[in-house]
Amino acid sequence: MKHCFYNETVGFFYNNSRKELTTYWRTKDVLVVALGLTVSVIVLLTNLLVITAIIINRRFHYPIYYLLGNLAAADLFAGIAYMFLMFHTGPRTAGLSLKTWFIRQSLLDTSLTASVVNLLAIAVERHQTVFTMQLHSKMSNQRVMILIFCIWVTALLLGLIPSYGWHCLCALEKCSSMAPLYSRSYLTFWAISNLVIFLIMVVVYTHIFIYVKRKMTRMSKHTSFHPRYKETMISLVKTVTIILSAFVICWTPGQVVLLLDGLGCKSCNVLAVEKYVLLLAEINSLINAIVYSYRDNEMRSTFRRILCFVCYRNSKYTPTVVKLNTTDRRTLSQNGHFTVDSSI
Repeated sequence: MKHCFYNETVGFFYNNSRKELTTYWRTKDVLVVALGLTVSVIVLLTNLLVITAIIINRRFHYPIYYLLGNLAAADLFAGIAYMFLMFHTGPRTAGLSLKTWFIRQSLLDTSLTASVVNLLAIAVERHQTVFTMQLHSKMSNQRVMILIFCIWVTALLLGLIPSYGWHCLCALEKCSSMAPLYSRSYLTFWAISNLVIFLIMVVVYTHIFIYVKRKMTRMSKHTSFHPRYKETMISLVKTVTIILSAFVICWTPGQVVLLLDGLGCKSCNVLAVEKYVLLLAEINSLINAIVYSYRDNEMRSTFRRILCFVCYRNSKYTPTVVKLNTTDRRTLSQNGHFTVDSSI
């Protein structure tokens, strides 16, 4: 019969995994927390801006924007989870209960998984619309909501599994180095799952990239195509390139490090790069908001309206606010959609 260590402290498991657990604040710890909190705040603000823009602008009430909004929600949650980690790391780790430690890790796992799975859903949606020559998917709102629900269920399952049994509290020899209460087999499973999703995304976006390049080559031989269509295609190629580059740079190092730790690599100093690869993955939550939103002219226009509204609301000149609101009303047609050019 296995002996379990449910009544032991976090320090007991850290000592078992030979992971350093400090009792005082070092310069390195202060810098990591300061940088982490800064990134978290920026992630929260940028993704909150994206969600607000999608809610208030009726032109964004389409499947792709609902998925973008859900991605922003996942990244917003990732920012909250990372901020929670920053307030419970360093010397504070030793004082955590096992339950709080599992909550800290589950929040991170759930948010990062939701972000990755949502990126996959967006990739599949873009693949469908590009190859059917549509601007928006014909997916119904009900199906989009079901898809979003499935994304969060998947993320919650992967994030909560360790807390409900897939840990090493009853098998100390299976504890990982990076997450001393997690089983190495779970880290292997989590890393491989994300790498498989990453591989599928690469295949999907590569297919889109090749298709668009061929389309542009055929377009260059005919003068009948509208310049705006060619411009849209070029923009799509640039977006795809940025997406793949950002994802490779931000996610690959962390997944490889997790996989090495899960496989029990003795010669790999995974603890030396642990905090940096996690921060890099968190930065991807910021890049998502920029790549998927800022490159959209209509989204940029909505951002400006939101920010200008906030600025003028805080201004002491109230007549200016009235003037701005009047202008906004003039940009609406009878059905409530914006009629101004989205590039303005």
